[in-house]
Amino acid sequence: MNRRPIGYYVHHHGAGHLARARAIAAASDWPVTLLGTGIGDAGIDLCDDRPVSGQFDGVDGADSRSSVLHYAPVDHKGVRRRVAQMALWIATEHPALMVVDVSVEVAMLARLASVPTVYVRLNGDRRDPAHLDAFRSAFALLAPFHADLEMASTPAWVRQKTTYFPGIAAQAQEDPRDENRVLVVVGRGGPVGDGAQIADAARTCPDMHWRVIGPVTSPHDPPPNLEIAGWVDTPEQEIARAGVVIGAAGDGLLGAVLAADRPFICIPQDRPYDEQRATAARLKALDAAIVLQDWPHADLWPILIGEAHAVPSANRRRLHHPDSAKAAALWLADCAESIAGEVEYRE
Repeated sequence: MNRRPIGYYVHHHGAGHLARARAIAAASDWPVTLLGTGIGDAGIDLCDDRPVSGQFDGVDGADSRSSVLHYAPVDHKGVRRRVAQMALWIATEHPALMVVDVSVEVAMLARLASVPTVYVRLNGDRRDPAHLDAFRSAFALLAPFHADLEMASTPAWVRQKTTYFPGIAAQAQEDPRDENRVLVVVGRGGPVGDGAQIADAARTCPDMHWRVIGPVTSPHDPPPNLEIAGWVDTPEQEIARAGVVIGAAGDGLLGAVLAADRPFICIPQDRPYDEQRATAARLKALDAAIVLQDWPHADLWPILIGEAHAVPSANRRRLHHPDSAKAAALWLADCAESIAGEVEYRE
């Protein structure tokens, strides 16, 4: 059977979008083509749409930007080229559908090019006109988190249109657990970790080995029980070995923690639409993690680690699906087949 490909647009902020895309593509029997900036040989590498210099701060000619767009900078060569790349691929390959993870602008481009979309819906308060328009125009919505982590304010019609696949990129590891190992995980999407704060925390727990993965500032005179490893190739194994994990509330880290069923101390970071704070609030309400709003005073760490160990394992396990990548791949194939059966195309 000749199957037209599924396109999968990958946003380039943070690592979670690409991890999800790769996991779904690897689990899919349907041909999947990734499109995104910085993905190299993994698919169609798109021109960068970010500012040439400085940090992106959302300034994109907002006075003249439609309320159904988030980021539409004026006179940006990279934007023009990436739009042309995507349009050419669509015209050449005739995709069955486009998964958009995430961008309301790409969702609009796909629909304008007569391609149905499946929009990846992240947590947080996304009731702004741009998100709601992308949700409304999509064939279906995919949420990479458990339905019980959903915000109460999410409209009922959005929930009804959503299928939930928690932990798409997470794979359970069988590594032996060390109860005395504290793992601090610092991801790509936020600020670097504060090495001095982590060193102070480690000093209050001298009988525990503290290990930090990800970018962190170098502490002055670190204690002997602190190890700063930097970037590692196998963070899932690091998480599986830990007695307790400390980190933010991104989907990637949370999925790995739940897959490994490890006690979790969650310190959410600021993200657009309060994505991480929404997830953390639900984790706290479900008694699935110890949730803090800021890094605590060093003296509190022995107590917090004890509280994390006391959280019932069942509260974490119920929020994870061990076969989410395969389930999502099969569901997307069903979407593609359903669309192909409903629509008769003309050349």
